[in-house]
Amino acid sequence: MKQRRIGTAEVSAIGLGGMPMSIEGRPDEERSVRTIHAALDAGVTVIDTADAYHLHADEVGHNESLIARALASYGGDTSGVLVATKGGHLRPGDGSWTVDSSPAYLRTACEASLKRLGVEAIGLYQHHRPDPKVPYADSIGAVRDLVDAGKVRMAGISNANPEQIRAAREILGDRLVSVQNQYSPAYRASEPELELCDELGLAFLPWSPLGGISRAGDLGSRFAPFAEVAAARGVSPQQVCLAWMLARSPVVVPIPGASRPETIRDSVAAAELTLDEAELAALDRV
Repeated sequence: MKQRRIGTAEVSAIGLGGMPMSIEGRPDEERSVRTIHAALDAGVTVIDTADAYHLHADEVGHNESLIARALASYGGDTSGVLVATKGGHLRPGDGSWTVDSSPAYLRTACEASLKRLGVEAIGLYQHHRPDPKVPYADSIGAVRDLVDAGKVRMAGISNANPEQIRAAREILGDRLVSVQNQYSPAYRASEPELELCDELGLAFLPWSPLGGISRAGDLGSRFAPFAEVAAARGVSPQQVCLAWMLARSPVVVPIPGASRPETIRDSVAAAELTLDEAELAALDRV
């Protein structure tokens, strides 16, 4: 597995997004654990989760707990696995998503995540989403305090615009190591954030890199150039998509979601797929 960097951590070029294993349409736990183990077998060393990845109101942190159990039951060495979680986004249990990025909530959420993950310090803790009720500087200041307290090793932000990235950088300094924004062939609006991360040397973690849980399977039919390159290479359009993202910048670390072992195995293979200039040009025009 080719490697990239998130802060001080060397990680696999392709990560695993845990969200599909805990929200609507989730599989049984046995299949989810097999999926996580398949990712580890394939060399994945960064797993993305959040306390809000759950279905019912009484199971906050479902995905964090699932990942912790899967890591504990894995037969190999997991000491080099970076688990990245997030706080500030909530699910009341009625299918909706809400936000609470108040410093008090982030402190409480971090403590709960620490317990669920069974660690003394969270490898990468990310502010999940800006809260219009809370000054952004207050939310990021709370994350800084968690790093200062030794509860978090590295800090990241998610769903942030360039102004917020610069503000977080001002508050966190070198402790800010990553930005996680939506980015895919279907959603290119995060290009400015990607370019800024490249300039600042921050890892850029595209979420929903294949277009989202319900649309990932038809990526090739929606975006013909990806299907054409895939057919010529004898691989999946999804693999081509991830290889294209990796070619965008050395700071990009895609975190495709998966809930089947075969899905994450296919995604991981993108790390070994090198696209030529003509292929990249065709994909860039989408």
